[in-house]
Amino acid sequence: MTKPSRKVIITCAVTGAIHTPTMSDALPYRPEDIARQAIEAAEAGAAVLHLHARHPQTGAVSIEPERFQAFLPAIRAATGAVVNLSTGGSLNHTVAERIAPALRFSPEMCSLNMGSMNFSMHPLAQRYKQWKFDWEEPYLRESDGYIFRNTFRDIGMAARALATHGIKFEHECYDVGQLYNLKFCMDSGLFEAPVFIQFVLGILGGIGADLENLVFMKRTADKLFGTGYQWSVLGAGASQMQLAVAAATLGGHVRVGLEDSLQIARGELATSNAQQVAKVRRLLEELGHEIATPDEARAMLALKGADRVAF
Repeated sequence: MTKPSRKVIITCAVTGAIHTPTMSDALPYRPEDIARQAIEAAEAGAAVLHLHARHPQTGAVSIEPERFQAFLPAIRAATGAVVNLSTGGSLNHTVAERIAPALRFSPEMCSLNMGSMNFSMHPLAQRYKQWKFDWEEPYLRESDGYIFRNTFRDIGMAARALATHGIKFEHECYDVGQLYNLKFCMDSGLFEAPVFIQFVLGILGGIGADLENLVFMKRTADKLFGTGYQWSVLGAGASQMQLAVAAATLGGHVRVGLEDSLQIARGELATSNAQQVAKVRRLLEELGHEIATPDEARAMLALKGADRVAF
């Protein structure tokens, strides 16, 4: 069994690539709004900021490095939080395109998806009759035909391309089989222990957001990695807070943010990322957990340090 960390790291996923502007006025997509909400989330207690970029006029998902450039310097200037850039980005782009921001900005952390999967948001389209932007409805409805490609070749390409940057990967595992993919990659010499794993529960196409599944993922990871890993959990949608509390109880870390859920409580939209961070921090502290600062998170995850990023 992995030993519980002394302090809990809160990650905030600020905007993501799933939700669209119609779904919530709080979802940031302009660079100044992404920066502001990221900074506020850090002030509320997030040690790690997981960041995607958006088109500033339409809110559409963007993986262009220039979009990241529009908010990364402001975030670094205002907060000491760890910046974690997505390499998932858009489901319709190649891995070479998806890792371009990380190659340019050399952040302390990057996400890395550990397997190909069906990844669909199409049921969300049924909830809305009017849309702020023309791209939103087809983007959601056509996702029933998406395959989120992350083959072993893709994973290897991303790992080797980013190897010289000293980046710590957040290995995103959407199902149990992807834990075995990670173990295979480690056995092949692609990654070394200790690794940091994000259990992703509740995405259509992946494992469900149930407590039993969280326990199963952790038991499997214990078997595969022993004490050579740390882990966090994100629960998509209404399961966000419940699974976060469960993860901390089991010795893990937590992730919240408007990428993963637009709600602050069942049926109630969150007003900001910081509101979610503040809530999960309050819940965890009331249960006796201590919240890690950014520098404590750096030490726990063996990160290279903010002085070695390129933004």
